Amino acid sequence: MQKLKAANLYRSELIPISGKLVERYNQCLKKLGFTETKLIKFSIDGIGWSPEIAEEKKEQHYLSNGESNSHGIIISPLQNNKPVYLPNHTFDREMMQLVFKTHGDKINDITRDSAICLDFDQGLDTFYEPLDLLRYQIITIKFHLINNLDTIKEEQLELIEKFKFGNNFIDESIHNQLLESAIKYGDLRERDLNLRSVSYVTDSFYTRSFGGVYVLRDFISPIVVFEDKKWYKEAIKDTIHEVIIFHISQPELMEKLRDHIIIAYDLEEVVSTKRYDRIKKFEFAQHLKNTQHPINNILSDSLLFKSYLNKIDIEARKKVMSVERYLEKLETSNQYKISDIVDEDLFKAMHEPHSSLHPKHQDLIWKLLVNISPKDVLFIYWYDKQEFYRLYETLDPSLQDWVIETISNNI
Repeated sequence: MQKLKAANLYRSELIPISGKLVERYNQCLKKLGFTETKLIKFSIDGIGWSPEIAEEKKEQHYLSNGESNSHGIIISPLQNNKPVYLPNHTFDREMMQLVFKTHGDKINDITRDSAICLDFDQGLDTFYEPLDLLRYQIITIKFHLINNLDTIKEEQLELIEKFKFGNNFIDESIHNQLLESAIKYGDLRERDLNLRSVSYVTDSFYTRSFGGVYVLRDFISPIVVFEDKKWYKEAIKDTIHEVIIFHISQPELMEKLRDHIIIAYDLEEVVSTKRYDRIKKFEFAQHLKNTQHPINNILSDSLLFKSYLNKIDIEARKKVMSVERYLEKLETSNQYKISDIVDEDLFKAMHEPHSSLHPKHQDLIWKLLVNISPKDVLFIYWYDKQEFYRLYETLDPSLQDWVIETISNNI
């Protein structure tokens, strides 16, 4: 990952945490029911997740109490608009943006000397079966301050009222209580520490629960797509919910998405795009073995590309060029079917979200498409960074260089 880090393509927007902030972070972990970290410095993302702590705990999702109970930690206003690098749901960053939009000024004040624990409450204590996910409607974001600072403020106000009553102003014990509280917590009288709960309304989304599930419920009829076959087989036993269920590898899924005007394709248009060029080159690279030139050079130099294209076996060559071959044949006769010539995975990769979709839904469908056919390295990086990092580590070092260059030139 060092080359990705050097190119600022690997978790480049994390916030460094050290000193007093570590203590506050640990207080949040304890309040949420987790064990403290022994690290004296680490970094966090927009929701408060730390890759270093995840590695220390050997648990990537250490801020979750089961798949249905996720949490966050705010210890710095710098977390506003920062990425969420390991989201439980595709809407996690939107929830954090809503939090800062609603309580930004208060967060700036509170994090001067405290920290905020977040509880994302979707009304489910735990999941029992996969289609429990359909019950996701409104997520209530609840806030808890470490040291119960909001409660301490009320206690200070009560002490002040007590101090004002009768002759209590000469009572040294009340003086001492006020001084002790002020020294320990500061003067909280004028600070607004009340963070009312915030409601986030869900629509279509992806969640890591049950091995990864897409819930598409803003279209003609609800569609649920499972990445894990075990949970897919469990879900199809359901006879209560009126929902269409697929496993992500089923060929019928693409047809259904087209029928529901969720995705579309235009081969004549796509072949002239940069996206097609990236897909074709990445597919070509899978067939290059024991080359005399670095793969990066082969993919970047048109002369070398043609030379090596003619060196790979004929079936691989047909696969790499299948889209263009189909369009060429179509010019002479309309008797050819796409399935007769175009590689199935490449054809899937030619699809895109339907232009009528809301931008938020387009992002979700792009994520689904790059999971169905992970051929475009730029879009995998954009829409599924965890899958991108996993894929990147399997690549030839020279192909890694091409990937980095390709992404860097497009962001």
